[in-house]
Amino acid sequence: MTDLAPNDSNAPPYSVSELAFALKRTLEDRYGFVRLRGELSKVTHHSNGHVYLTIKDDKSAIDGVVWKGNVRGLGVRPEHGLEVIVTGKITTYPAGSRYQIVIDSMEAAGVGALLAQLERLKAKLADEGLFAPERKKPLPSMPAVVGVITSPTGAVIRDILHRIRDRWPCQVLVWPCVVQGDAAAGQVSAAIRGFNAIEPGGPVPRPDILIVARGGGSVEDLWAFNDEGLARTVAEGTIPLISAVGHETDTTLIDFVSDRRAPTPTAAAEMATPVLAELRALISDFDRRLNRSGARLIEDRRTRLMGAARGLPRPDDILALAQQRFDIASGRLDAALHRNTSVHAQELLKVTARLTPDALRRQHATKADRLADLGARLNACGTRAPERARTHARLPVLWERLQSAGKRRLVRAEDQLANLDKLRQSLNPRRPMELGFALVRKADGTIIRSSAALALGDHVSLQFADGEREAVIGNEGPAPSSAPPARPAPAPPRPKPMPPKTDQGDLF
Repeated sequence: MTDLAPNDSNAPPYSVSELAFALKRTLEDRYGFVRLRGELSKVTHHSNGHVYLTIKDDKSAIDGVVWKGNVRGLGVRPEHGLEVIVTGKITTYPAGSRYQIVIDSMEAAGVGALLAQLERLKAKLADEGLFAPERKKPLPSMPAVVGVITSPTGAVIRDILHRIRDRWPCQVLVWPCVVQGDAAAGQVSAAIRGFNAIEPGGPVPRPDILIVARGGGSVEDLWAFNDEGLARTVAEGTIPLISAVGHETDTTLIDFVSDRRAPTPTAAAEMATPVLAELRALISDFDRRLNRSGARLIEDRRTRLMGAARGLPRPDDILALAQQRFDIASGRLDAALHRNTSVHAQELLKVTARLTPDALRRQHATKADRLADLGARLNACGTRAPERARTHARLPVLWERLQSAGKRRLVRAEDQLANLDKLRQSLNPRRPMELGFALVRKADGTIIRSSAALALGDHVSLQFADGEREAVIGNEGPAPSSAPPARPAPAPPRPKPMPPKTDQGDLF
């Protein structure tokens, strides 16, 4: 019998693609549902939303992928070094001849892994400054509206309402949401954003403070409050927030970001509200202390006033001397009025002695003589009528000459006034200072006219056109040769010569 070569076999040959996809179908049929436990490494969050990673143990490793639609439903956020349990199917990547697991769900492998993930997230947020004390907002002392974010069914909301009702009468707004499970972080974040979005003065009152509350539980039960998105939402809020998640020993990520952490929900209600009875007692105490302080102040002022009054003289003693001076002055005033009346009466008698009928007759006779003389002169003028006519004919000519002479005199007066003004400006002591010169005075105000009048170290004042400056005389030295020569002082303007007199004559 003759041996047949392999290429002579009757088996049909596979193409590379046929073999690759045949292996892919075989793996998917055989390992369509697989739970795999291992440590995550090489975690890559792609820009299209998919997550590529590697799951390994101490001996082997397998590639994995989480498609974009399944990323939000994962129980934990994929991070390097996290030990997880994933569920999915085994498939191949034909283009690279390698197999991988397509992950549908992911959960932490244990409490230790969850805590390790929490510590890494806590360190990341701390580096960003979300836990800094300076960014925490102070709580209002007397809130009018308190917002509570918790489950509407349970003992937590009843404890908070009961405690607030006993302590402080205010309005309480409850935003119901689940506080456990995958949907808890999203609902609590939405409630915080909703309360912060309420505008002041709107139909729904804006809370002055928020309380996020939940009862105690295991680490897995409280894990929703370790969500990174919830922590960032709390940090971005503008309303002060109190975290009351779990009991005294329970600590979640929201406790570090919130403005105040309460050990229990009841303690959160006590932190958010004051005690009305205590405030009333405090106000009453303040009122009593204010009344006592006012009474002590008034009594102290009364005592000081009485002490000062004992050191002051009596009003009668102060007025006695003035009263005495007034009595003396009033007595002298009566006698002075009588003497003044007598003196004026004597002066009146002296004047009336000169007012006699003979003096009046003499004045009358003198006036009559002057009147008769004027009448005689008027009669004499009546006989010189032609001469008066000639005089009237010359009046227009005389009037023109008078106007010409007056204008010339006014021109000469204006020229003299202009010359005097120029002379005044040239003699003005402030004009040289407007040209850049300064007036030097000693400390006593004496004007310095020579450098010999100054000594080294003397204090002088330099008066310029726009103000004064103080200076001290320094060392003497030769004037620099490059200095420009001093300009001579401008000579006072000469007055204009008077116009020559014309042989006009004098009209007067």
